Amino acid sequence: MVIGRIADGVMGGVESVAGGVTSLFSEPVIRLGVTGLARAGKTVFITSLVANLMDRGRMPGLHAAASGAIRAAWLQPQPDDTVPRFAYERHLAAMTGQPPAWPESTRAVSQLRLSFRIQPSGLLGAVSGPRTLHLDIVDYPGEWLLDLGLMDRSFAQWSEEVLAAAERRPEAAPFRAALAATDPAAPLAEPDAERLAGAYTAYLRAAREAGYSDCTPGRFLMPGELEGSPALTFAPLPPGEAPRGSLALEMARRFEAYKSGIVRPFFRDHFARIDRQVVLVDLLDAIHSGPRALADLSTGLDRTLRAFRPGRTSWLGQLLGQRRVGRILFAATKADHLHHSQHGALTAILEAMLRQAKDRAAFAGAETRAMAIAALRATVEEEREHRGHRLPMVRGTLDDGRQAALYPGALPDDPARLLNAATSGAESWLDGDYSVMRFRPPGTPPRAGEGPPHIRLDRAAEFLIGDRLR
Repeated sequence: MVIGRIADGVMGGVESVAGGVTSLFSEPVIRLGVTGLARAGKTVFITSLVANLMDRGRMPGLHAAASGAIRAAWLQPQPDDTVPRFAYERHLAAMTGQPPAWPESTRAVSQLRLSFRIQPSGLLGAVSGPRTLHLDIVDYPGEWLLDLGLMDRSFAQWSEEVLAAAERRPEAAPFRAALAATDPAAPLAEPDAERLAGAYTAYLRAAREAGYSDCTPGRFLMPGELEGSPALTFAPLPPGEAPRGSLALEMARRFEAYKSGIVRPFFRDHFARIDRQVVLVDLLDAIHSGPRALADLSTGLDRTLRAFRPGRTSWLGQLLGQRRVGRILFAATKADHLHHSQHGALTAILEAMLRQAKDRAAFAGAETRAMAIAALRATVEEEREHRGHRLPMVRGTLDDGRQAALYPGALPDDPARLLNAATSGAESWLDGDYSVMRFRPPGTPPRAGEGPPHIRLDRAAEFLIGDRLR
């Protein structure tokens, strides 16, 4: 696979060998990658995870916390001074302030180091005494992760896939009109390239708002300092001639420049060094958006897992600095928008979507798991009488300050009822509708010794790093 060859190439130098040998004799480090597509809750997840690892009163599912093996946890300066620090304190203040607010979403790569003082159990622990373990959390936009799939595609292949999807989506109508008015074989005129790239970017934004996740290239949505650069001024084109000096030839060249100048450095500098990974999935929003959005998300998850090069790292790989992700958690977020009686159905849908990809990862030696979580619980559960039935509901505070109770609709016990409709290209769900509300954070400061309220964040931490905390 192309990504695998890239990783082998960038990790094989003398400098990497020296770094790998040094790490064998220094304090151990776990690099945890956190990603997910827009509004999946990456910032909230990291903030609540760190807060709950520092004050562990709400973490009974984390064995090291329940047993007392974690003696202390504290924040330290991150090891890489060239990467922005994750603004933990500012995000926590927003979540717990008055009035409470959701923190700003991820716009670029950031990092945070949390260090643990651990007392190992058993006879060995009594002899060796406490040890230190560092957890380096790497936060990066999921849109950038999907770009890794571009490394295996030519401009023609990518264009064919993107244009086929655009044909089925009304959000793409303005872009299709702009494309129809363009002659790709004509000599390059920069205003034409900018106009077409602008129309394509607008389509990507509209598609993301509609619930679709296959919005590549990801930097078009989060350009940062690259906004307006030629590497971000291209668009998919239909097949045809691409004579020298033409718009079509330049678009293909810029696509390759995007891969070599943006995607490849991201893989080399950040992604290839991750040990454990959590992928946050706003599955409820995809279900609410309809069958096509759910089918698109399923394809995106499969491509995501392919990109992780999953598998156990050999001792030689560790020595050379080559790593593979050993554990991957796919977490369906916003479980607090459902009554707990439906959490099992939500998890089952995610597991069914990941089935083939999980089998490949398991064969390669990686552990994967699907789980329904809420990194910050914003609702309470209740039941209400409706037409002679007791409906399981959740209640919380909306963005405008009003209290509201939500019954989002019952998820099917059999995931195939949703997934079959999604893969068959259905326009809408035949037997139900699913609604979504946006609740404020709870606004109640945690008690001393406790982190923010959550659902299964302790179990997520146990799967991701629990084996290294013992």
